[in-house]
Amino acid sequence: MAIGGENPPEFNDLQNFLQRSENMMMQQLEIRMHRELVRAAGHLAWERDITIGQLVRDLLSREVSRHNRAKPPVRADERLVAPLRARLAGDLAAAEGWADLDRRLRARGYVLRAAGGGLALHDWPDDRRICKASELGFSYSRLMRRFRAPFPGHSHTWLADRMLASPGGEEDEDFDVTERH
Repeated sequence: MAIGGENPPEFNDLQNFLQRSENMMMQQLEIRMHRELVRAAGHLAWERDITIGQLVRDLLSREVSRHNRAKPPVRADERLVAPLRARLAGDLAAAEGWADLDRRLRARGYVLRAAGGGLALHDWPDDRRICKASELGFSYSRLMRRFRAPFPGHSHTWLADRMLASPGGEEDEDFDVTERH
């Protein structure tokens, strides 16, 4: 009962709760999936003691959150990369190992640094990032397979295990790795 024209706090709390609940009402969505995927999802949901619907909602929620937090890729201006690509192509192609490549690049005023799941070219000695190695046409995975070794000091050792384990290797592009701290 209202006293002096105001509602008691409990009533306001309940009213706010009901209003929020109404805003969060779910809509029905129909999706089609292969039987094997439905079976695997059912098993996973059973292990987690949730419904398949809850599993799908949780996965979509995480993916939307990840997408919203993702940083846009840092891409170098192609007008600047093209002449650099031409200037360094011979050294990148002729290098016989990481040490040889490092020596060649430093002689021209550049150095490679580990960057996420790949490599980035920096100017030397100022150490400012210029572009990704893959933008020059030499991805980390391609160089790693060619030199039969990971880049010295690269923190993502699992990439070397993956690239060097298979004879044909994987994609020729750098990996986008998101690290959580």
